[in-house]
Amino acid sequence: MPNSLPKLALLAGGLATRLRPLTEKIPKSLLLVAGEPFISHQLRLLSRQGVREVVICLGYLGEQVQQFVGNGSAFGCHVDYVFDGEELRGTGGAIKGALPLLGDHFFIMYGDSYLPTSFSRVHDYYRSSGMAGLMTVFHNDNRWDVSNVDFRENRIINYDKRTPAATMKYIDYGLGILRAESFVDWRRNEIFDLARVYESLIAKEQLAGLEIHERFFEIGSQEGLLETNELLRELHRENTEPFNRTNTV
Repeated sequence: MPNSLPKLALLAGGLATRLRPLTEKIPKSLLLVAGEPFISHQLRLLSRQGVREVVICLGYLGEQVQQFVGNGSAFGCHVDYVFDGEELRGTGGAIKGALPLLGDHFFIMYGDSYLPTSFSRVHDYYRSSGMAGLMTVFHNDNRWDVSNVDFRENRIINYDKRTPAATMKYIDYGLGILRAESFVDWRRNEIFDLARVYESLIAKEQLAGLEIHERFFEIGSQEGLLETNELLRELHRENTEPFNRTNTV
């Protein structure tokens, strides 16, 4: 069993408009995947990886997630909650509001991601980098989504989700680590995207990059939902762990 790792902020407050009408009455995190609400798979994966404390950032229909997950004990972890309120604050604003619960540094993962890689190795790399943040990247080359990261010689040169360039062959894998101080330039309750925090750290040369070789899975699109459903059904049939600890990042 891996050693306990830092807390993780799970971003699960979005509107999930790409999945309508499936998400008109239930949040994306509770969509059934391989026979269970997706967040069940996420939390068990985190627990196996050594993440014992999770802060779920909620917005749209978030009360349903809180009612289902409870304190997290059924999934092997402890869960706290932070709600955006009447107005969604964006991914960056949601984390800013959760900072009092997260500690001096913490993992960040998206609420629609299933990431079968070693969280402890990611944390070790972050610690050795001495930088304020870390972004994991995957050599995507526009295969599973639009590539948005220029990653060369173990450095993140550029990150742009809005206007990706032809030089971008990598994609944000969906797992990051940030120090709380990385959010000092934004006010509490301000609406902003997490991408702005990463871009700020790149400009300061304070964002480490780590290439991950296990591909990511996500339920943010209809195609991704079907793929992730197939993956998790296959893992259940084989009764295997979704990550073999002999693998390397």
